[in-house]
Amino acid sequence: MAPRITLEDVSKAAGVSRSTASLVVRGDSRIPESTAVKVREAMNTLGYVYNRQAANLRQSRSMTIGLIVTEIINPYFAELAMAVDQITHDAGYTIFIGYSRDMAERQREIIASMIERQVDGLLLLPAPDTDPETLAKQVNAANVPVVLLARRFPGFDYVGSENVKGASLLGDHLAALGCKTVAFLGGRPAPSLVEREQGLRASLEAKGREVWSTEDLRSAISPEGGAAALGRLLDQGRLPDAVVAYSDIISQGVYDELRRRGLEPGRDIAVASFDDTRIAASQVPPMTSVAGFPPQVGAKGTELLMNRLADGNADIPIQLALIQPQLKIRSSTATWRPRM
Repeated sequence: MAPRITLEDVSKAAGVSRSTASLVVRGDSRIPESTAVKVREAMNTLGYVYNRQAANLRQSRSMTIGLIVTEIINPYFAELAMAVDQITHDAGYTIFIGYSRDMAERQREIIASMIERQVDGLLLLPAPDTDPETLAKQVNAANVPVVLLARRFPGFDYVGSENVKGASLLGDHLAALGCKTVAFLGGRPAPSLVEREQGLRASLEAKGREVWSTEDLRSAISPEGGAAALGRLLDQGRLPDAVVAYSDIISQGVYDELRRRGLEPGRDIAVASFDDTRIAASQVPPMTSVAGFPPQVGAKGTELLMNRLADGNADIPIQLALIQPQLKIRSSTATWRPRM
């Protein structure tokens, strides 16, 4: 039996987004006629039949969307949330925001509360110790679509930076400077941390450099966590050529701890990070960071969720979108020179 033609097939054939194709089949007058003609021609060519009765059942919505992030102090999460807020507002949705504080149980409770309030969909930056099966059971029981942001788990739509590539760019830069030992510190075990370490190792170890990344270098995603992780490293009498923080907010603690030890970032030790939030450029000296573009992550994640909602969370394969990173080189690495 031939596979059933879906609206996703129509949108690809017409060269438009799935949400645009959905608006055309529903007769939305906001779509230009030239676009509508392309969609209708694709429908005729593929033999797609619109199930209007099912669509009508799906239109019973609360026009609310839940957004769950770790907290709002970290500029990465704030920039992401603002992008989501703008797009959902423009689409006529109200947004509910919850903060998991990176605790899976608190996250589960927030999701349950939002489902009780009949949100149409969820955008989730998951806690590192999220159990994917538990999450799937919770949301699938209520038929609430979920798009994961920044941290990936299998089985869900996902939008985030291409971490391995970004870390490889950073590794190439540090190797070119002459860094022989690089400590990767901060963060809790999660797919994004694994990807960043993988990229650093692939780049640096191929060039004969060492990457230090051990359990005692993990920490809370906070300035205090970064300071503590670096303190544990230096207390061992180990001084790497470069420190790479898991995120910009962790790097604040790295800068503070270095200065408490009489070391100057960018002179005595190269320092770099990930995210490229406003923290990076405002450090003294300004800090090299891999840009992950949180507004783009938030905007693209919202687009994928809208795709799900446009057709009632049905007939769409898992959607993945990787945002291309950029390495922003600043004085915290550019002015460093190998020790004599």
